Amino acid sequence: MSGSGNRLAREKSPYLLQHAHNPVDWYPWGDEAFELARSRDCPVFLSIGYSTCHWCHVMERESFEDGEIASSMNRAFVCVKVDREERPDVDHVYMMACQMMTGSGGWPLTILLTPDRRPFFAATYIPPAAMRSFIPRVEAAWREQREGLLSDAGRVAEALSRSMETERRSVEKLDVLRRSYHELSARFDAGYGGFGTRPKFPSPHTFLFLLRYWKRTGEDDAITMVERTLERMRRGGIFDQIGYGFHRYSTDAQWLVPHFEKMLYDQALLLLAYTEAFQAAKRDDFKRVASEIAEYVMRDLSAPEGGFFSAEDADSEGVEGKFYVWTEDELQAILGDDTALASAYFGVMPEGNYLDEATGRTTGANILNMPRPEGEVASALGLDVETLRARVELIRERLLAVRSKRVRPHLDDKVLTDWNGLMIGALARSGRVLARPDHVARAVRAADFVEAKMTTPDGTLRHRFRDGDAAIEGMLDDYAYLAWGLLELYEATFDERHLERALGVTRTMIELFNDESSGGFFMTRHGAEGLLARPREVYDGATPSGNSVAAMNLVRLARFTGDMEYDRRGHDILEAFGAQVARAPMAHCGLLLAVDFMLGPSYEVVISGSRGSPDVAVLAVTLETAYVPNRVVVFRPSDSPAVIERLAPYTAGQAPLRDGLATAYVCRRFACELPTVDPLEMLRLLSAS
Repeated sequence: MSGSGNRLAREKSPYLLQHAHNPVDWYPWGDEAFELARSRDCPVFLSIGYSTCHWCHVMERESFEDGEIASSMNRAFVCVKVDREERPDVDHVYMMACQMMTGSGGWPLTILLTPDRRPFFAATYIPPAAMRSFIPRVEAAWREQREGLLSDAGRVAEALSRSMETERRSVEKLDVLRRSYHELSARFDAGYGGFGTRPKFPSPHTFLFLLRYWKRTGEDDAITMVERTLERMRRGGIFDQIGYGFHRYSTDAQWLVPHFEKMLYDQALLLLAYTEAFQAAKRDDFKRVASEIAEYVMRDLSAPEGGFFSAEDADSEGVEGKFYVWTEDELQAILGDDTALASAYFGVMPEGNYLDEATGRTTGANILNMPRPEGEVASALGLDVETLRARVELIRERLLAVRSKRVRPHLDDKVLTDWNGLMIGALARSGRVLARPDHVARAVRAADFVEAKMTTPDGTLRHRFRDGDAAIEGMLDDYAYLAWGLLELYEATFDERHLERALGVTRTMIELFNDESSGGFFMTRHGAEGLLARPREVYDGATPSGNSVAAMNLVRLARFTGDMEYDRRGHDILEAFGAQVARAPMAHCGLLLAVDFMLGPSYEVVISGSRGSPDVAVLAVTLETAYVPNRVVVFRPSDSPAVIERLAPYTAGQAPLRDGLATAYVCRRFACELPTVDPLEMLRLLSAS
């Protein structure tokens, strides 16, 4: 059979386009492929990955570009390619199947399906030698042991369906917070930060939970875990020391050797984590890191139309990390007399510090990192820290200029609504906490882009935009993440249209995804295309689950608007997944952010005054000097209050105190303290309980 060229060539996904000229006869996900499998009476070979995945590239080079293997695949199967970032619903269902069948998962994800989409075999990366022997064995089994394969597929499908069921249970809120903290504490790596051994993933929502636990209990170890981890990550090779931004995860315990892809969602969540850590710990180094992450995103992941691109690859010129590493000779040729300083600061070794993954040998390449604290390096070089930083910044700029001439890793230039929602919210939050109006302005541009290009006239969302085309029905994460971003944007700008849009997105989310029988939300709309099961998830993985973010949005919207039906729905999400959360609190840190808000104390702060006046700005800026995560801020413009009074009727009587001076009303569940025009008194009222 011929290759799939024109089939995948019609797709917009960069991942599918990477495979458009394989000799494998690929089909995109859809009824056509499964109808063909039914007519041919053969299994479906489902391959799921993403365009910046290193091992996906390896399997393509070794197997999908191999004419002999491709011919065998075309003979034995109907072959289907799925971009997990375009179709997280498909990926979620079959990743769960893989984990049930093998005990693990990852990408590329390889699943064999019956023509009615039930899985009977699962694996991740398969080496070419294994592929050559595996395909004829499956052909023989399909001919001779069909009944057994179909029986296996039926059992897996039943297990998948059961896994979507949940047990409602009331949750003892303080108990699950304590248990999660103790579970994290037991897994904490006191030497390098992070949790467990290797590989290490950032999981920023874990840091956000620990900061709230510290705020609630005064438990110093909680904030110490956050500070140690964020500090060591910034010093490690997981952070791009030259161009900024974080790589996906570390393959070792000390954060030195990453898998080099950079994902938009990691940047967003880590920007939020460093911003909150700066607010809580008052550490200027965390403020710098937050600004560096935003600089990377605004420089390298910004779409001209206003949204944000999805990711950058780990590989360039077919080699993982080649864009990012340096030999000592390269540095000497670029830096001359500054090489010794750069080597001391960035941990450069003549033999290299980057071990080849296959052989374990050094390659001469160095991953720039900061193995020693700046103060220690400065002292060894006879410099003060500020002088050292100034010289390193000049070195960094020279290396960045040289690196920019290298062949860049592939850029996945699709725009995803959910990940853009995360970045909108993170930039809005960092903009107001770090006093960076450029962050806020960039978030506004992205929100306007999503509204103009990825929202239909009836208010529903599209999941993906690329090359002028908005497509794929929005899923739960699209609605929940975007609503969160819009709420953050409202607090950063006091522009009521963002609050109004967050309300509209949330109402549509409830209409499309609500599980009327069990509570919580499904991942997909009813009747979503060709899914074996309708996913429903609360576990927080690399990003918080849609249900976790929705729960936080709902309890916050109740405080923004005074409509406690939102609060009821937020609590219902927790109860709907209560048994699951109670069994493994640490696996639900994203949801525990909402639990912490529910437990209180939490506040509504209404600022009343003239829009744009300096005294309003003083109150708003002063609010950000304190770490009070469980509060919402509403602005009542005294000269035009009609819109906010419609959205939040309880603000109707909250006028400025005297002489038009901006006034703060600090309230708990709408019971307000005496209003004040004094910013410090406002902070005192927020910390009194």
